[in-house]
Amino acid sequence: QVQLVESGGGLVQTGGSLRLSCAASGSTFGFNVMDMDWYRQAPGKQRELVAAISSGGSMDYADSVKGRFAISRDNAKNTVYLQMNSLKPEDTAVYYCRASVFSLGRATVSRYWGQGTQVTVSS
Repeated sequence: QVQLVESGGGLVQTGGSLRLSCAASGSTFGFNVMDMDWYRQAPGKQRELVAAISSGGSMDYADSVKGRFAISRDNAKNTVYLQMNSLKPEDTAVYYCRASVFSLGRATVSRYWGQGTQVTVSS
């Protein structure tokens, strides 16, 4: 069982920055083999993928955050980060961390979610 704990959310003005962290623990497989994602969910909206980083370090971003957000990981600290710059009111949401652990051959996958951290961007 993998436990994920997010931190770093808060209230920031438009144009400001925040850095979210997600610390993983409890895995018998090792953090370095996990694909890690950041999702967000705004009130009344579906949860959406914001950024992803694979176990090999490949990164991908939602179009809405490209050029403003950066995902990174520190395998030595079992932590994934989301640096958010040039924040906009529409970035306001609860941000969730997700870990994906694939079986050998990627036949199956186990996914784990954190509890989320609130990000509020004031106009």
